[in-house]
Amino acid sequence: MTLAVPPSFLVGLVAAPLAKRVLKPLLRGVVKASVGVAYEIRRATAEAEAHMHDLAAEVAAETAAASAGDRSAARVPKARADTGAGNQP
Repeated sequence: MTLAVPPSFLVGLVAAPLAKRVLKPLLRGVVKASVGVAYEIRRATAEAEAHMHDLAAEVAAETAAASAGDRSAARVPKARADTGAGNQP
């Protein structure tokens, strides 16, 4: 007794609609999740970039303030030892 094996194209004809019904929602969910993850990564990256810009601006302001403080201290003349209220000629 020989067992009849159906041709592979017949298996494909039967399996294709079934696979379409099962795989399409599955693939749609995978794509939707991937897009959601990509969106969250983009949002987190933008937020981290904004924090880095804020930090850089703070450091630049502190450096400028420290530099301006050094310059203003250099412009102030130092008092001489021989000048004072009691040493007038």
